[in-house]
Amino acid sequence: QVQVVESGGGLVQPGGSLRLTCATSGSVWRIYNVNWYRQTPGKEREWVATITNSGSASYSDSVKGRFTISRDNAKDTAYLQMDSLKPEDTAVYYCNSNVQSGRVSGVVEYWGQGTQVTVSS
Repeated sequence: QVQVVESGGGLVQPGGSLRLTCATSGSVWRIYNVNWYRQTPGKEREWVATITNSGSASYSDSVKGRFTISRDNAKDTAYLQMDSLKPEDTAVYYCNSNVQSGRVSGVVEYWGQGTQVTVSS
C-alpha cells in the first residue's frame, strides 16, 4: 500500500507565502512524476505544477514565476513553495504521486486527501 499525505495549507494574507508538503510512504521503490493540482467548489481540478524524478519542473501559466515545485528523493517528499499569493489561489491543493512499488511493478497514480489554502485579508 502507498499513502500520499499533503500538509502545510492554511490562511494567509494576499502577498504572503506558504509551503506545501507532499509525503509519499509505504510500498515505494521509485517515484516518477509528482504533480500538484488545485480545485475550488464547482470547478474542475486544475493542474498547477509537475516535477519529474530527475527534477525537471513545469508550471501552469497562472502560477509561473510565483510557485516553485521541488522534491527530496531521499525522503520521498515533494514541496510546493507558493509566494506572492493572490485570493484567486484559494483552493484545495492535491498532490498526485506516480509510484512504482517494485522493480517489475507498473507505475500507479496515487492521490492525497488535499490541503486547504485560503488567501484572504
